[in-house]
Amino acid sequence: MRRSRGLAAALALALAGTCTAMGLGLVEEAAAITPPVAFTADELPTWQANGVVWALAEAGDRVFVGGTFSAVRPPDGAAGTEQEAVNFATLDAATGAPTSCKLSFTVGSGTATVRALVLSPDKATLYAGGYFGAVNGTAVSSLAAIDVATCTVKTDFRPAFAATVRALAVTGDTVYAGGDFLTVAGQPRERFAAVGAADGTLKPFTANADEPGRAVELTPDGEHVVLGGDFFTVGGTNSHALAVVDATTGAVTKAYPGFVETNSVVKDIATDATGFYTANEGTGGGVFDGRIALNLSDFGQRWRDTCLGATQAVLPYQDVLYSASHAHDCSSVGEFPDGQRHHLLAQPTTATGKLGWAPDTNDGIGEGIGPRVMAVGSKGGVQYLWVGGEFTTVNGSAQQSLTRFASTGDTGAPSVPVASAVSFKPGQVQVRWRTSLDLDDGTLTYKVYRNGAATPIATVVADSLFFRRPQTSWTDTTVTAGQSYTYRVTATDAAGNTSALSGTASVTVPNSPDAYPNAVRTDGAQLFWRYDESALPFVADSSDGGNQSGVHLNGPALRQTPGAVSGASTAIGFNGTDTQVYGDRRQSVGSTYSIETWFRTNTTRGGKLFGFGNNQSRGSSQYDKHIYMTNDGRLVYGVYSGGTHTVTTAAAYNDNQWHHVVATQGPGGMTLYVDGVQKGTLGFTAHENFAGYWHAGGDSLGGWPDRPISEYWAGQLDETAVYPTVLSAAQVQNHHTLASAPADSVVEVQAAEDTYANAGAPSTNYGTSGSLAVRGTSFYASYLRFNLPAAPAGTVLKTATLSVKTSTMSGAGTTDTVSVLPVTGSWTEAGATYANRPALGGPALGGFSGVPEGSAVHTTGLDKTAVAGALGSAYGLALSSAGTDALWLWSSEAQANEGSPRLTLTFGAP
Repeated sequence: MRRSRGLAAALALALAGTCTAMGLGLVEEAAAITPPVAFTADELPTWQANGVVWALAEAGDRVFVGGTFSAVRPPDGAAGTEQEAVNFATLDAATGAPTSCKLSFTVGSGTATVRALVLSPDKATLYAGGYFGAVNGTAVSSLAAIDVATCTVKTDFRPAFAATVRALAVTGDTVYAGGDFLTVAGQPRERFAAVGAADGTLKPFTANADEPGRAVELTPDGEHVVLGGDFFTVGGTNSHALAVVDATTGAVTKAYPGFVETNSVVKDIATDATGFYTANEGTGGGVFDGRIALNLSDFGQRWRDTCLGATQAVLPYQDVLYSASHAHDCSSVGEFPDGQRHHLLAQPTTATGKLGWAPDTNDGIGEGIGPRVMAVGSKGGVQYLWVGGEFTTVNGSAQQSLTRFASTGDTGAPSVPVASAVSFKPGQVQVRWRTSLDLDDGTLTYKVYRNGAATPIATVVADSLFFRRPQTSWTDTTVTAGQSYTYRVTATDAAGNTSALSGTASVTVPNSPDAYPNAVRTDGAQLFWRYDESALPFVADSSDGGNQSGVHLNGPALRQTPGAVSGASTAIGFNGTDTQVYGDRRQSVGSTYSIETWFRTNTTRGGKLFGFGNNQSRGSSQYDKHIYMTNDGRLVYGVYSGGTHTVTTAAAYNDNQWHHVVATQGPGGMTLYVDGVQKGTLGFTAHENFAGYWHAGGDSLGGWPDRPISEYWAGQLDETAVYPTVLSAAQVQNHHTLASAPADSVVEVQAAEDTYANAGAPSTNYGTSGSLAVRGTSFYASYLRFNLPAAPAGTVLKTATLSVKTSTMSGAGTTDTVSVLPVTGSWTEAGATYANRPALGGPALGGFSGVPEGSAVHTTGLDKTAVAGALGSAYGLALSSAGTDALWLWSSEAQANEGSPRLTLTFGAP
């Protein structure tokens, strides 16, 4: 699993035959490593602490860990496997196991803690800050220097900090500290100070702050120190939470009055060659919880990421900014809305857009923050991203306070695609799937397999992120009208990890356009939810563009019949309590649009049928462009712009019958149609302009007139569509009329009996062998019997096709022509042999001009007149050839998927 910078889908196609893609651009497949993310999301086995990890630092192949804990234990270690580790541990970067370096940080009263660790430029000395009075029994005062080579305290380094040290930075001769202290060595130094790196002697540097310091970072040239914390003044200068000071004197060189919200603080600062980055945490409403990038050239803002969710740590590495937070709302930067917390994220150092890397922890113990600190260690040419904090799980598995991720060894496969296939007109099948989830790869390669073949018919490359998984579709244009096809899809990351095959998507290509969906697509729908899914949680978009899929929430009822449109289409049922469908794609809606759906209900509690809101799985705080029902069954269409503006029907529609509703807005104002008839207009053209998601079955309704008891819809919906244009009255009426027009129906009939005869074994019966065989010399012939249904009332047989599947044995295919013939003699599966085989009739009903090698489904059309004459009775067919190259097929007794011979019958109006 490798990474992608792109946030919009970049799609590519490599096709067999003349198959084409709908709206897909050609790009190269993903490289072995997709820059710029450097680490997998697969957590590695790592020893864990029994408390909170606050600090990390690395030296060569070792990682130093500081915090508030008393022991460490192995990965998945149970009680009794711990090793004592008093607020400090040293772990091997490559194995995650303890080394021989052990230090104990203690205090006479209170709770000792290590809050900051930093290494000297030569990595020979480790400086530790926190609240402690001794290290391995050697007296110190909240700041200590450790000789890395010997793992011993440097006794000639003896600064005296009177309170907790929370942050450290170091040059060759100076250690800068930030924290809660007011004095150092008995001299006034409020929250920030500097001491000599060799002996801890207090330096003249003075940058007094009025509230605690939490972050200290040097600029790469060593001339400035960037300070972060809770403060409102530094050196008497108004500068809340952030300031840049002279590295020698502490004088303020850049102040930030009003730059960070007053109820937010800076928790961490990190620097690279181009700038510095802040991690911010806020409390209460209107906070700033995200990240800021500032340029080194002028200390001015480069970008600001306003995601909400208490950022604790930032780490720039190879042009990527990794962050530790519990981000739960990034809608302000065009990403995920308020909802699930995400604790580890990555973005370019140049922008706010998130990259395809999102391993996760939980909030954990203590304050329930999750991860708090990050560092990169290296050993044997492999880099390891270490993460510490107060979490107790990583990627859903138990792991406390420590975890790590490597730059190699990606093992996680993408999630299995959820695929479906539809055909609305002859010559085309739209295969579509929701893009898969892969926590460390934003670009995946999808392979489409048809009729069980081992070789893909198409390869599509598409981008997705954990919060943006758009539908991807591919159109097969090599299909034949009246024939049935099956499709399955896999997802592969750049490391070669491949998902399992998706479930089988089956489809029959119609002989003529399917009137209702074809009209919706022709009229320009950009979202078209037909609700024909048989499994949660993906709602396919059947529009021509096919990229506005939906997600089921809380399990609405699927495959409800009858649907609103005649034919095979089904509806979806909502419980009126918590079920809905929300859009997968965040978007903005212009001032011209149409929304359309069919509904059926007998509710007396009302509810929202369909509308637009700024959240997905949580109730929206902005919502309009919606249709809802009042308690007494009337329909309301409304938009918001400084107030609510509505059109309401006089009649009620909660009569448990299917009804069609369309709402439009454009330059001519608002119009509401029900069952093809205009029910009201309003000359209002404005609406609330915000980015959000479409919702079916429920969302917020607070503040709207005739607000129903329930915001959720209790009833059924079908054929929901959104258009970027105003549908005309004629188009609306046409859609209503087409829904009741007779539609073709498709019936699949599996073989009731099948066997084959073998001249080489004239008395042997093969009825339960699981195989069928065809050859001219020496003779094999296969026999199939189908129990055909009668034609539905008012319809005739329009097409008939036979499908068979080659077996997996070597040489199962044939170069000979195989004919499908009627059987004139009697036979049974249990009794047929070569010696008593039935007679074959003629002429041929269909045939195969050779069958290629490889196990796959093959289909041929049959003479519909001959088949029509046998409707309502048992019908026998035979497969025969005149050549010497045998064809081997699965029989109905075989366990192979899609193996049974079957007839597909299409019935329609005469």
